[in-house]
Amino acid sequence: MGNLKVTYTDVKGETRIFDDVEEGTSLMELAKRQGVEGIFGDCGGGCACATCHVYVDGDWFEKVGPPDDIEFAMLDMVADVMKDNSRLGCQIKMKPELDGIAITVAPSSGF
Repeated sequence: MGNLKVTYTDVKGETRIFDDVEEGTSLMELAKRQGVEGIFGDCGGGCACATCHVYVDGDWFEKVGPPDDIEFAMLDMVADVMKDNSRLGCQIKMKPELDGIAITVAPSSGF
Protein backbone atom coordinates (compact mmCIF):
# COMPACT_ATOMS: atom_id res chain seq x y z
CA MET A 1 0.00 0.00 0.00
CA GLY A 2 1.35 3.40 -0.96
CA ASN A 3 1.69 6.38 1.26
CA LEU A 4 3.65 8.83 -0.86
CA LYS A 5 2.17 12.19 -1.81
CA VAL A 6 2.20 13.92 -5.21
CA THR A 7 0.66 17.29 -6.07
CA TYR A 8 -0.20 17.59 -9.75
CA THR A 9 -1.25 20.80 -11.50
CA ASP A 10 -2.80 19.98 -14.87
CA VAL A 11 -2.79 21.99 -18.11
CA LYS A 12 -5.95 23.83 -17.05
CA GLY A 13 -4.30 24.98 -13.82
CA GLU A 14 -6.33 22.66 -11.60
CA THR A 15 -4.39 21.16 -8.70
CA ARG A 16 -5.02 17.68 -7.37
CA ILE A 17 -3.28 15.94 -4.50
CA PHE A 18 -2.70 12.18 -4.52
CA ASP A 19 -1.63 10.95 -1.10
CA ASP A 20 -1.63 7.18 -1.53
CA VAL A 21 0.96 6.71 -4.28
CA GLU A 22 2.93 3.48 -4.22
CA GLU A 23 6.71 3.49 -4.35
CA GLY A 24 7.94 2.64 -7.86
CA THR A 25 4.94 4.21 -9.62
CA SER A 26 5.99 6.63 -12.35
CA LEU A 27 4.46 10.09 -12.46
CA MET A 28 3.12 9.25 -15.92
CA GLU A 29 1.41 6.06 -14.67
CA LEU A 30 -0.14 7.97 -11.78
CA ALA A 31 -1.40 10.76 -14.03
CA LYS A 32 -2.92 8.38 -16.59
CA ARG A 33 -4.59 6.28 -13.91
CA GLN A 34 -6.05 9.39 -12.25
CA GLY A 35 -7.03 11.20 -15.47
CA VAL A 36 -4.71 14.18 -15.06
CA GLU A 37 -5.47 16.54 -17.96
CA GLY A 38 -2.56 16.91 -20.40
CA ILE A 39 -0.71 13.65 -19.68
CA PHE A 40 -1.07 11.13 -22.49
CA GLY A 41 1.88 8.74 -22.16
CA ASP A 42 1.51 7.59 -25.76
CA CYS A 43 4.59 5.35 -25.69
CA GLY A 44 3.55 3.66 -22.45
CA GLY A 45 6.60 4.78 -20.50
CA GLY A 46 9.31 3.83 -22.96
CA CYS A 47 10.87 7.30 -23.14
CA ALA A 48 10.00 7.37 -26.84
CA CYS A 49 7.70 10.39 -26.93
CA ALA A 50 7.21 13.51 -24.85
CA THR A 51 3.50 13.26 -24.11
CA CYS A 52 4.13 13.07 -20.36
CA HIS A 53 6.24 16.25 -20.24
CA VAL A 54 6.11 17.87 -16.81
CA TYR A 55 7.79 20.69 -14.94
CA VAL A 56 9.23 19.70 -11.58
CA ASP A 57 8.41 22.47 -9.09
CA GLY A 58 10.98 24.34 -7.03
CA ASP A 59 13.58 22.49 -5.04
CA TRP A 60 12.21 19.11 -6.08
CA PHE A 61 14.24 19.20 -9.29
CA GLU A 62 17.46 18.73 -7.34
CA LYS A 63 16.01 15.59 -5.71
CA VAL A 64 14.70 14.24 -9.02
CA GLY A 65 17.87 15.09 -10.94
CA PRO A 66 18.41 16.03 -14.56
CA PRO A 67 17.27 13.92 -17.52
CA ASP A 68 19.67 11.40 -19.04
CA ASP A 69 20.75 11.76 -22.69
CA ILE A 70 17.84 9.75 -24.12
CA GLU A 71 15.24 11.66 -22.11
CA PHE A 72 16.88 14.97 -23.01
CA ALA A 73 16.63 14.06 -26.71
CA MET A 74 12.88 13.47 -26.29
CA LEU A 75 12.50 16.76 -24.41
CA ASP A 76 14.43 18.53 -27.15
CA MET A 77 11.52 17.66 -29.48
CA VAL A 78 9.37 20.05 -27.42
CA ALA A 79 11.97 22.80 -27.28
CA ASP A 80 9.30 25.50 -27.56
CA VAL A 81 7.90 24.56 -24.13
CA MET A 82 11.00 22.99 -22.58
CA LYS A 83 12.32 24.62 -19.40
CA ASP A 84 15.28 24.02 -17.11
CA ASN A 85 13.00 21.97 -14.85
CA SER A 86 11.49 19.83 -17.65
CA ARG A 87 11.33 16.08 -17.21
CA LEU A 88 9.30 13.22 -18.63
CA GLY A 89 6.87 11.83 -16.08
CA CYS A 90 7.54 8.27 -17.23
CA GLN A 91 11.15 8.61 -16.11
CA ILE A 92 10.39 9.75 -12.55
CA LYS A 93 9.55 6.84 -10.26
CA MET A 94 8.17 7.59 -6.83
CA LYS A 95 10.41 6.86 -3.87
CA PRO A 96 10.40 8.06 -0.26
CA GLU A 97 12.76 10.95 -1.07
CA LEU A 98 10.13 12.34 -3.45
CA ASP A 99 7.26 12.23 -0.95
CA GLY A 100 5.36 15.51 -1.37
CA ILE A 101 6.72 16.32 -4.85
CA ALA A 102 4.88 19.01 -6.83
CA ILE A 103 4.53 18.66 -10.60
CA THR A 104 3.00 20.89 -13.26
CA VAL A 105 1.91 19.41 -16.60
CA ALA A 106 3.65 21.16 -19.49
CA PRO A 107 1.49 22.58 -22.27
CA SER A 108 1.29 20.44 -25.39
CA SER A 109 3.76 21.36 -28.07
CA GLY A 110 1.30 20.35 -30.75
CA PHE A 111 2.76 17.11 -32.09
